[in-house]
Amino acid sequence: MITVVGTGTGAAYGTPVPPGARLVVGARRHLDAVSLPEDAERVVLGQLAPALDTIGEYVGKERPVLVLASGDPGFFGIVRALAERFGPGLLDVRPGVSSVAAAFARIGLPWDDAVVVSAHGRDLRTAVNVCRARAKVAVLTGPGAGPAELGAALAGTCGDDRVLVVASALGDPAGERVERLTPAEAAARDWGTAVNVVLCLSGARAPGPLRTVAGPPAGPSRWALEESEFAHRDSMITKFEVRALALARLGPRLGDLVWDVGAGSGSVAVECARLGAAVTAVEKTADGVERIRANAAAHGVDVSVVHGAAPEALARLADPDAVFVGGGGRALPAVVTACARRARRTVVVAVAALDRVPAVREALTAAGFACDGVLLQSSRLAPLPGDVTRLAATNPVFLLWGTRPPVLHEGVAE
Repeated sequence: MITVVGTGTGAAYGTPVPPGARLVVGARRHLDAVSLPEDAERVVLGQLAPALDTIGEYVGKERPVLVLASGDPGFFGIVRALAERFGPGLLDVRPGVSSVAAAFARIGLPWDDAVVVSAHGRDLRTAVNVCRARAKVAVLTGPGAGPAELGAALAGTCGDDRVLVVASALGDPAGERVERLTPAEAAARDWGTAVNVVLCLSGARAPGPLRTVAGPPAGPSRWALEESEFAHRDSMITKFEVRALALARLGPRLGDLVWDVGAGSGSVAVECARLGAAVTAVEKTADGVERIRANAAAHGVDVSVVHGAAPEALARLADPDAVFVGGGGRALPAVVTACARRARRTVVVAVAALDRVPAVREALTAAGFACDGVLLQSSRLAPLPGDVTRLAATNPVFLLWGTRPPVLHEGVAE
């Protein structure tokens, strides 16, 4: 009853349309670009809900409906809404080439290892964080979330090797453009409404290795790595037992932004990046900054490093989803307070001194977080002469965490 046609790539250039439809639904450019039955009702697709209601009236009368969409309508397209409303059994879907596939084809790269993220009608920050964390990303754009906004958010945070490929009017023989720019160059342009997709690429890692499973790379096979797997100064590094619980409470994932404040060696920052998050490490010492960059490079991840002292250095950073605080000294309460004001989900704090625990708890609870914590004391197996083993105690560490209570929307927690 409902035929869904993917009208080429970007617009309906030369797309055959099945005859007989009594209702034709699509964007104005789709309706204008194809030959339609003279007596069919036409609905310009704007707000989705009224269009679905009109489709429902025709389906109820068993009258055929034609829906025109861009590219592959089953890929971040209208097929989802139609299937949820009317059931997949009523749909005859005839996909075209998606804008993502076309854009990668134009630049001669495979995309089975790309991460695809939609910023159309969504918060741009997720797309920004994915672009920071992954080497090959396709961003489906929308009003207020186009190349200029994406470039502005990425400029200065992704290193010098990131390139944006802006694909506009794909499939239009007269108007198609595919342009390579730096994030700063993209931010300085007015792009209009013809943009289909933006590719964010790390030149050092394209086209990428042969894949077995499509999509983003598989996560690491292990985490809470040994201290020996990081460069550090005089054992000044978050021990792996502490790091394991900190990672569990931080919950870093693709699309998140994590701050590592007082990062030291950057071991927590690197591990969060290995798990898919975009990461900003804040470190006040110059040698620490270089050490973090070296550790990130050694583990093949991107970590944006800010040389400065918290809380002052935090003011110009994008709001994080989660924060790990591993340093702070006498300024620790102020640092935790600043982090708690900005964190969307959680703040985790490692403290060696008992005297600082009450101040950290007060800072977290004062910011509205539910606070909890543990004292971690571990003893590791250590060899002794004579092929025997002893237990070697590590220094005890308090790990405290604050979790922002979920926001209720009509009784449903988010």
